[in-house]
Amino acid sequence: MTAARIEARGWGWRHGGRLAWAVRDLDLTVEPGERVLLLGASGSGKSTLLAALAGVLGDDQGEETGELTVGGARPAAGRAGFVLQDPESQVILPRVGDDAAFGAENLGVPVDEIHRRVPAALAEVGLDVPLHAEAGALSGGQKQRLALAGVLAMRPGLVLLDEPTANLDPAGVEEVRDAVVRAARTSGATLVVVEHRVATWLAHVDRVVVLGPDGVLADGPARAVLEAEGAALAAAGVWVPGYDPVVDVAAAAGEALIRSESLVVGRGRPVASVGELAIDGGLLTAVTGPNGAGKTTLALTLGGLLPPVAGRVGPTHALAGGLRGEPVRWRSRDLLTRIAVVFQSPQHQFLAPTVRAELGVGLRALRVPEARREARVEELLDRLGLTALAEANPFTLSGGQQRRLSVGSALAAAPRLVVLDEPTFGQDARSWAGLVGLLADVVADGTGVTAVTHDPLLAAAAHRTVRVGGRSEVAA
Repeated sequence: MTAARIEARGWGWRHGGRLAWAVRDLDLTVEPGERVLLLGASGSGKSTLLAALAGVLGDDQGEETGELTVGGARPAAGRAGFVLQDPESQVILPRVGDDAAFGAENLGVPVDEIHRRVPAALAEVGLDVPLHAEAGALSGGQKQRLALAGVLAMRPGLVLLDEPTANLDPAGVEEVRDAVVRAARTSGATLVVVEHRVATWLAHVDRVVVLGPDGVLADGPARAVLEAEGAALAAAGVWVPGYDPVVDVAAAAGEALIRSESLVVGRGRPVASVGELAIDGGLLTAVTGPNGAGKTTLALTLGGLLPPVAGRVGPTHALAGGLRGEPVRWRSRDLLTRIAVVFQSPQHQFLAPTVRAELGVGLRALRVPEARREARVEELLDRLGLTALAEANPFTLSGGQQRRLSVGSALAAAPRLVVLDEPTFGQDARSWAGLVGLLADVVADGTGVTAVTHDPLLAAAAHRTVRVGGRSEVAA
């Protein structure tokens, strides 16, 4: 397809039910075939702009001002290739091959051509699974690769990527980036990438555009913008190479919480052999490893949400109190003050209509007195940078804001053990420091924090690292 030209003139968007505009007074032109890295603080409207360019913001979803065009026409769904921020929301069909072919089929690409494109696209992004494999059984990082393969198979004139490498292991980051760059060069498509891994894309884009509260903060050749505006952009929360935030996570003298024995984790069948594992209070433990190795499965097992395939997860008295058996047998109310789990996709655990109410869900279930509950919620709103969004619907927040809310909801009831899956996903530099600072405080209080992560800064701050190695099998 022909490379698309993007033009915005005074464009803005306000989500339904929100007082503040997600994007306002945006003036921007992207020429056909340009490769643009779109930066900005969390909540600056980057994902909203991509959704608008993809044609998936309906008139009934909010209020629009100004003009936004793609190829001289109003954006329409299906014309651009769009990889969303949340990998879970992108799986449409049950089998890998069918899912990767979905976009091309909707564009009317001939069947024989689709049969050539799909295996090639899957190979490009390094997703080495059978075409008939179950798409829903893939890990979050593998689903991200699958979504990108579907976009590459479409060969659209406009490719929109919202944090395409955030859930990938280090090798996968380079593999996926290189696949995107090759595809853009071959097809000549216009490329717009939202990403916090600035250094990963810096040498591969023509231009950096930085969004702020009232439109464009900075715009120009990538290295020139960062060299001229680096300090100011870092102060605004943009991830700028050489300006990484630093948070000291001090170890505390906590008690042993969990000891595993001969542990094998899986979902009906083995995914990873973990063996003996110790989780202590007062420590930050990072769980690392390649996509599909079983990190999330281990996290859900430690959190009492999946039974071990073999072996056992043995809670100590410090964690269990008077409860018997493994955490998977405890009631949800019993888990509230003992183990909190934050899923990889934050939307999967939202229960309340407002941010304020969401932070208080666990406290209400524990019948915490109203004054104490409100004080705790106000504290978390402030620490997480969500005070201005207290009455907003959680589903209207940006991905980074949703992630902070999900972590705050888990911490509200002061559990002894917190298990987090990619807790720093979608954060700008300032919100990353605030979130990790909050985790440092609960560690200092003796809480055990275990985080599945591909974030090198978070992994470097951890006191222990558990590597889940090897390649797991995918259900076929």
